[in-house]
Amino acid sequence: MRNRTYLLPIFCLLGAMVLWASSFIALKLAFAAYDPMVVIFGRMITASLGFCIGASFFRWSLPRREDLTLIGFMVVCEPCLYFLFEASALMNTSASQAGMITAMLPLMVAIAAGVYLKEVVTVRTIAGFIVAIMGACLLSLGAEVNHGAPNPVLGNFYEFMAMVFATGYTIALKRLSERYDPFFLTALQAFAGSIFYLPFLFLPSTTLPIRIDAVPAFSIAYLGIVVTMGAYGLYNYSVSKVPASQAAAFVNLIPVFTVILGWIVLGERFTPLQYVASGLVILGVFMSQDAARGKNGTRGAAQERAKDGVRPA
Repeated sequence: MRNRTYLLPIFCLLGAMVLWASSFIALKLAFAAYDPMVVIFGRMITASLGFCIGASFFRWSLPRREDLTLIGFMVVCEPCLYFLFEASALMNTSASQAGMITAMLPLMVAIAAGVYLKEVVTVRTIAGFIVAIMGACLLSLGAEVNHGAPNPVLGNFYEFMAMVFATGYTIALKRLSERYDPFFLTALQAFAGSIFYLPFLFLPSTTLPIRIDAVPAFSIAYLGIVVTMGAYGLYNYSVSKVPASQAAAFVNLIPVFTVILGWIVLGERFTPLQYVASGLVILGVFMSQDAARGKNGTRGAAQERAKDGVRPA
């Protein structure tokens, strides 16, 4: 039973990483035809409608007054500011380079979790993060300026800023997931994002669509229903069951999955260097997870969850 309790969040995290990796490709496809603000608003409103339709399947609850500030901080970090920077990033850099920058998130979350959540971060966990980050960097070592990445340095900076806000979101989510259903928190994100991005549609700089292009339109629907509802739901559930730093370590897999999906969808091919880089990322994630579980296996993870105030299931 304990192994099953531990493995379910792990499989949910893996599923979330695959979906998030696919979002980079879907965003690129959508941005090719529509204004970034139209794409992001479309994503948020589609997810909001999805949650309204499936409202009977989720456990809804009124936010407590003492949690309003933290909830506000969470939704401002993500989806509001996070998607602003990520949209700017993907207009300037490639999907693979943006995916590479996400490998910095686990280390940022681990440090923040150690400071604010008092989670134990071992030397071996930090070593695993470093190995994974090295592997993620190798994935984009040969990147060049092209039509898909006109200003990769600026784009990568924007993606780094997105990771700063993703760190704040993860820490806030960890606290809130102790008291609220993870899918309820995901729905709040979608509704808040819809309200936040609606005014952007009326700015002079925003180009509204004049026709429907099948692939970009499908990409927006995919981002809203599958990625926003699915990936965030899976991730939020997992964060409610395992330490925040342990869950964030899986983000190192996004660059690997992005390259794999690029090969499947766009016909890209692995280079020998990318095989090595992918292996390093997987090794780094394995190292960090092994350390998180501790010498006593699942018991170590359960003890950390108890320290965080999350009851082992």
